[in-house]
Amino acid sequence: MRRNRKVKILATIGPASSSEEMLKKLFEAGADVFRINMSHTDHDLMRTLVGRIRAVEETVGRPIGILADLQGPKLRVGKFANGKETLSVGQTFTLDNNPEPGTSSRVYLPHPEILSSVEAGHRLLIDDGKLELRAVKSDGKSITCTVVAGTTISDKKGVSLPDTDLPVGALTEKDRADLDAVLAASVDWVALSFVQRPEDLAEARKIARGRALIMAKIEKPQAVTRLAEIIELSDALMVARGDLGVEMPLEAVPGIQKQITRAARRAGKPVVIATQMLESMITAPVPTRAEVSDVSIAVFEGADAIMLSAESAAGAYPVEAVAMMNRIATKVETDPTYAGIINAQRSEPEATGADAISLAAREIAETLKLSAIVTYTASGTTGLRAARERPQVPIVALSPILNTARRLSLLWGTHCVVSPDAVDLDDMVDRACRIAIDEGFGKPGDRVIITAGVPLRTPGSTNMLRIAYVGSETQTSRT
Repeated sequence: MRRNRKVKILATIGPASSSEEMLKKLFEAGADVFRINMSHTDHDLMRTLVGRIRAVEETVGRPIGILADLQGPKLRVGKFANGKETLSVGQTFTLDNNPEPGTSSRVYLPHPEILSSVEAGHRLLIDDGKLELRAVKSDGKSITCTVVAGTTISDKKGVSLPDTDLPVGALTEKDRADLDAVLAASVDWVALSFVQRPEDLAEARKIARGRALIMAKIEKPQAVTRLAEIIELSDALMVARGDLGVEMPLEAVPGIQKQITRAARRAGKPVVIATQMLESMITAPVPTRAEVSDVSIAVFEGADAIMLSAESAAGAYPVEAVAMMNRIATKVETDPTYAGIINAQRSEPEATGADAISLAAREIAETLKLSAIVTYTASGTTGLRAARERPQVPIVALSPILNTARRLSLLWGTHCVVSPDAVDLDDMVDRACRIAIDEGFGKPGDRVIITAGVPLRTPGSTNMLRIAYVGSETQTSRT
């Protein structure tokens, strides 16, 4: 099954979409990767979902990626004697280490790391920013605040700290247990929440040991500040606009989204745009015009993937939401302005032979109007380099390793095929041409360009280009 678009669709699965039948419908509607949110999934259910996705994968005959999204630290206030309290702007309100039920003047905060880190002037946002407090003083045991905006606080509401750098890592004990479980289940990607600094990625990478790729969720102002370092240590990025929009001014989020997307593209790292893309389709069969524009902007920016959250996990129209996202993306990529926008954002390649080969393959393919770029990749690195170029022609990534093909299903413009290793160069060319025909990327007489490493089966050694006529074993030319 060939997609007629280059951007990928990442669909979250949940109560509305967890059956094998529904997962197959979502794939057929356009989902390329499935997300399992570990905030709402225990280990037994996670293993069941992975098994169902793999069953769908076998049925449709296409590699499907799985992303496990770790919960990360959940910072919440304690409970109130009356369940909730009404506050007034300008009043004093205290968060402290006293476990007694809260009142209209104070509440328990069971997080000593917050009590010891918040300084005067720092903001504390409660319940996704519905209540804003500003710290007046802090002594390590309590934080005295002034109510700046909002009037209601209730049991167990979340706390966001946009101005405070907390001395905690991104992995909680729950996350470590979840990470061990999803790695044992052979998921392809792991999304790490609450990343503040590049060091937060180190523990996850050490535990994963290459068994899954690590995606850093950018949802904290501190992460935006150290974006370049985080990109260096991550395998991919997610622009988690929900929490980002709580901790930063809403009007700043679109610009930050563009900054992150372009920085990831320059680095050749996949980038996913997430949160509220078709939010109204949780309850309605069609999106708003503004949501359509939102999805379109992400596609125009050249993001690798666009993500559905509650729309596909718990909404009333999960299949329709995926189908709508598919239609929007396909339409954008046929817009006459699309190629020019993508080309204008293209960055210079790194000064390596493999990057030069990928650049040359893209330029030759576009100049000669070839049908596809066929790239052999065992580790996935060559596929990443090909996608970084954002070519106008499709990329067919051939890999002998199923896990590599699943991981590459997240990459922009990449059609992944699991194929045994070529025996020699002639077999490599023949195999590439045959697969191009079988997968619908060419017909006899068309030409494709093939990239590979010589000698064969040498990881990271992409050093060869070859132009081949599809359907003819004798008409080949070599560069």
